[in-house]
Amino acid sequence: MQHDDLPELQTERLVLRHSRPGMEEAMASFLAENEAGHFDRWSPPLAPAFFTAAFWEGRLRQEVDDFHRDVAVRFVMQLRADEARIVGSLGYTQVFRGPFQACYLGFKIARSCEGKGLMREALQAGNAFMFSGRRVHRIMANHVPDNGRSAALLARLGFEREGIARDYLFINGAWRDHVLTSLTNPEFDPGWIEPLGALPPS
Repeated sequence: MQHDDLPELQTERLVLRHSRPGMEEAMASFLAENEAGHFDRWSPPLAPAFFTAAFWEGRLRQEVDDFHRDVAVRFVMQLRADEARIVGSLGYTQVFRGPFQACYLGFKIARSCEGKGLMREALQAGNAFMFSGRRVHRIMANHVPDNGRSAALLARLGFEREGIARDYLFINGAWRDHVLTSLTNPEFDPGWIEPLGALPPS
């Protein structure tokens, strides 16, 4: 099946491709290799099936459908020098329209690729796409208070801290507080907002 309408972004060192069928094995490997002692510190508990290609066969089809329904945009990160392997992911989910025009951002990077500026490179491209290509006004990203890497990265990207959500998510065996941050689109045109009650084109 062709997916020519799905976005693909190029940066100096990366290719960001929207997730799609055909990535099942690479996605399962990326997650399984990095879960224990890395992703599991910051993420909700996951069932064993989440780390199998069989699970991702259905999930990737759903992610393509989510893109076409304008409810989410999910990229995988691949090194331009090794495009067969997934080294990270970034997802812009729960896209809200109407007067809100916002979404939530989540991201992961392989432990072997930390500390090289790759996630910053990816998020700069992904955020720009969401602001210009998907015309959102606000990107929200939340993290546990002791996730210093995420906090520093979001600050460098211009995200502003807005407060603390108490007992926000159940992670690593307990309810965890989260720092709330956001980045707004300085180029947003209010004319992009459909008036409430507007009928779709016939």
